[in-house]
Amino acid sequence: MNWWTRTFCPSGLPFDSQLPVPDSAFWGFLPVDLIAIVIKMLIVFTVYMVGVAMLTLAERKISAWIQDRHGPNRVLKGWGQPLADGVKNFMKEETYPKIVNRPLFLLAPALSFIPALITWAAIPFGAPLPTCWGRIDMVLANLPIGYLYVISISSLGVYGIVFAGWASNNKYSLLGGLRSSAQMISYEIPLGMSMIAVLIMTGNVSFTEIVRQQTWGWNVLRLTLGCFIFMVSAFAENNRLPFDLPEAESELIAGYHTEYSAMKFSLFFIAEYANMVTQSAMIATIFFGGWSMPWLDGPPWTVLKWILSIGFFLGKVLFFLFVFMWIRWTLPRFRYDQLMSLGWKVLLPLTLGYIVIVASAVLGLDVLGIQHGWLFSLDMFVLNIVLMVVVFLVIDRGRIVSPATSRIRAAELARLRAVSKVERPVEV
Repeated sequence: MNWWTRTFCPSGLPFDSQLPVPDSAFWGFLPVDLIAIVIKMLIVFTVYMVGVAMLTLAERKISAWIQDRHGPNRVLKGWGQPLADGVKNFMKEETYPKIVNRPLFLLAPALSFIPALITWAAIPFGAPLPTCWGRIDMVLANLPIGYLYVISISSLGVYGIVFAGWASNNKYSLLGGLRSSAQMISYEIPLGMSMIAVLIMTGNVSFTEIVRQQTWGWNVLRLTLGCFIFMVSAFAENNRLPFDLPEAESELIAGYHTEYSAMKFSLFFIAEYANMVTQSAMIATIFFGGWSMPWLDGPPWTVLKWILSIGFFLGKVLFFLFVFMWIRWTLPRFRYDQLMSLGWKVLLPLTLGYIVIVASAVLGLDVLGIQHGWLFSLDMFVLNIVLMVVVFLVIDRGRIVSPATSRIRAAELARLRAVSKVERPVEV
């Protein structure tokens, strides 16, 4: 019996803190399971909403750091800026186009935000918490089909942007909505398929099981190419630079949200940051071990492990959020033809071939009798190194990964350089 049990648990309870909470466990007249779910929902979504608001400040501070300027420093020395922005947006006048499909126009911002919010239900964020009623798992819904749930729910986000573009009765907004539907569908395919290699290795579609299987090494060490494809597709799915073509202000006057104002306008940006948090959590869970910690990811479960695991998971999520912002203020925007070519001509065939290779390797190791463990992970790590060399050094050579690279031949480039050096008469 640990200090937590001695301090907070009534005496005489017949439950084991290392086993799941049984159906017969009640606190008063309410089931303990129901109370735990409600508390987890309130805590997770409160932290989520506050965190999304603070990400707007983090984005501006990081961009200022990259561009060597101060950033927001007025309201509470910058820390009150999200609150000031929220008050400003609530106080702004709500405007509507003259001819608008009002139900869809009002529904679109919510449809962009809600899928990112409820996707968190299947993502485990910490080690189980031992209580006197039993073990409480740190996941809102420990679904046995977590992968399918996340893919199906996250794919609904495109409807919000498409509805916003179509319902606004604005041609620029409509073009932004059409771009978004084409872009998000194009990159949703490699996004989902890049996780199939993880499912093949794990043999399970539950995120809890995927985290447990990474005891022998993070998946990024064995499936680096799959992680790369997932991250590129996640940028495109979130409409983040360098893939923010649906809201390209140089061509579409901000695109699908041109006709929105006040808080409805802000809700699209909140949805973007919410999607960033969700995608960062998925990257951390699928490829970087989730909440698991070296030598501390197994029973017996303790309160200390619970606290450390949540901190470990949040650290990984914050790191990938920084990567999202870092990339935005580093790389220029792609052209639309480059965007679609990268999705259909590069990532999709690359993902299909990758799935075949990983499946063949796992089947071969099973035939040889090599079970999941250190030897299995070492074999997959060697295969991963070979694939990375082949793709990035042999096949790519700075052209596929960087589609903005010129396709001009070396001989033609030398000729053009020679022509440019020819002295031309100076005009008077």
